[in-house]
Amino acid sequence: MNWFVLYTKPHYEIKVANALEAMGIRSYCPVFKQVRQYSDRKKKVEKPLLRSYVMLKIENKDRNQVFGVPGVVRYVFWSGKPAIVRESEIELMEKNLAGIYDGISITSIKKGANYTIPLGPFKGYEGKVVNLFKNKIKLELPSLGILVTLKTA
Repeated sequence: MNWFVLYTKPHYEIKVANALEAMGIRSYCPVFKQVRQYSDRKKKVEKPLLRSYVMLKIENKDRNQVFGVPGVVRYVFWSGKPAIVRESEIELMEKNLAGIYDGISITSIKKGANYTIPLGPFKGYEGKVVNLFKNKIKLELPSLGILVTLKTA
């Protein structure tokens, strides 16, 4: 069995993951806790780490079962084949999504340099610095094929 990537409608990630689990299909929607500031209070909320994406572990022959779940759009493809996520990548995300993260501190970093993320949901991933802002860094993670914005403390 492989881990495949599903593309979902916006804001359906957690609903799709729960519906797949109810069908007996192992799914994983990485979420992180964030403190949101409202006018009258602060609240801890869970947000999907990868918007509109859910990973699921399923046999290749059973892949079409998921299209009965409301919110599922399609599988993600890479080079004409369904995108497969390594088990180690899933385990790394599960291990690192354990706390609330507000920002990271960085001493000196230059554009084009390689940087390993020290904490947070992507802890341990290495990427190339694409852009530097006053308090944000854009980092390209080639292993996941995504661009991450890090907020510095």
